[in-house]
Amino acid sequence: MNKPVPATTEIPDTQNSLDTRHIAIDKVGIKDIKHPIVVSDRSGREQHTVANFNMYVNLPEEYKGTHMSRFVEILNQHEYEITVQSFKRMIEEMTERLNAQSGDIEMAFPYFVNKAAPISGVKSLMDYEVSFIGQIRDAKTEVLVKVLVPVTSLCPCSKSISDYGAHNQRSHITACVRMTDFIWIEELIDVIEKVASCELYGLLKRPDEKYVTERAYDNPKFVEDIVRDVAVKFNEDDRILGYTVESENFESIHNHSAYAMLSYDKDKDNKKKS
Repeated sequence: MNKPVPATTEIPDTQNSLDTRHIAIDKVGIKDIKHPIVVSDRSGREQHTVANFNMYVNLPEEYKGTHMSRFVEILNQHEYEITVQSFKRMIEEMTERLNAQSGDIEMAFPYFVNKAAPISGVKSLMDYEVSFIGQIRDAKTEVLVKVLVPVTSLCPCSKSISDYGAHNQRSHITACVRMTDFIWIEELIDVIEKVASCELYGLLKRPDEKYVTERAYDNPKFVEDIVRDVAVKFNEDDRILGYTVESENFESIHNHSAYAMLSYDKDKDNKKKS
């Protein structure tokens, strides 16, 4: 016969016990927790998707550990709909509840855009990788939006030296932007796709295939061209305060990738000029 479990009136809080090593920890928290979210898109619809979260706070030297369960509680209290503004509030709430001076939340999710093929007009969904990256330091909260856009790039060198044809490849253009005002995810995607040799589509008919092949051939780009062209567009947008742009070509004639990256902070540059 099983003995009854005695009732416990007080459970020790081990995490809050004193640590005598006097070493603070920069980040402690949880990684790779999935949670359903709802994201509004530019068309006015809501996308129901699943995001992968990483959540961290700093830990002062006097504490043995943090309360891991509180991260999950905070996530569940925000239920499904998460916007840039609610994401910002989540970061602030996390640091308050865990008595932390700094905190980080990373949320990555697939995002879908219904695109029409360039000639036939047939529609299909294209998926993109989107991330919200938030941090709080010295009571200042900042949220970055990151998009990874797959495109086609065609090599200018190959085109210039070949009697016919030119090698092209799938490319990933990644942009991480800091904004002063709201920008639709689709707006960032549009900018990036327009600077590529050609954008990608989920579904193409034969007239569309002819178009995208010739479009890429008429618009060759190095990785250097791509990041510079994106930078030009971002520099013209006053809503964007800073950015990092990366371009990676998965080479079709080499067993390596070509890569370029640039970062720019408008605030720092304006301070230098003044």
